[in-house]
Amino acid sequence: MTLRLAILETGAPPGDLAERFGDYPAMFRRLLLRDGDAAETFDVASARFPTDPGAFDACLVTGSSAGVYDPLPWIAPLKDFLNAASGRTALIGVCFGHQVMAEAFGGQVIKSPKGWGVGLHRYETTGGGWLSGLPSLAAPASHQDQVVEAPADARVVAASDFTPFGALHYPARRAISIQLHPEFEPDYACALIEARRGTRYTDAEADAGIASYGTTDDRLEVGRRLRRFIETGGG
Repeated sequence: MTLRLAILETGAPPGDLAERFGDYPAMFRRLLLRDGDAAETFDVASARFPTDPGAFDACLVTGSSAGVYDPLPWIAPLKDFLNAASGRTALIGVCFGHQVMAEAFGGQVIKSPKGWGVGLHRYETTGGGWLSGLPSLAAPASHQDQVVEAPADARVVAASDFTPFGALHYPARRAISIQLHPEFEPDYACALIEARRGTRYTDAEADAGIASYGTTDDRLEVGRRLRRFIETGGG
């Protein structure tokens, strides 16, 4: 089937990385879409949202350098949009999108005292939901904030010791989310680490994060799971 996807853009790659690798909507187009599909980008910071969420097969919220607790004027309207769209179309949240969806639906997100999650991280799945049949998954991580309390109607479907609420499923809301970045290709993930070396990451953290990409990842499988969720109407 052909898909029509609304991409709610909440952030951008730093420096010249967008010129080199594309912006976040472009990364999701490469991961999720096929010939004949269509995607429309909505700049959330400019107060642009889909007028009718039901006109799209899914609405996807991207990653961002912002925190859900930051006093930015677009975060509350984004939460309102997610609640209004809940049940009307499939909803997907990635990284910041995962966090803001949890906050919108009654959970809690904080800047974690554990520090930065960077590099290729592996989650164990907990059975059922949109990751059913996949024992574990590895995908790029780039976050300091974490969900520390899941909404009452959320199922935890993947987790690690570092990220106990790594992926969530909201069956009644037709919504899913993941803290990891399946849209990050390894070359971009490594370039992002280098761009943040010495500011957000120590040299040791940066070196370890880059070294982790010497192993295989499951980001394309996660992408297939995301697309399947959209194709089944968020079921």
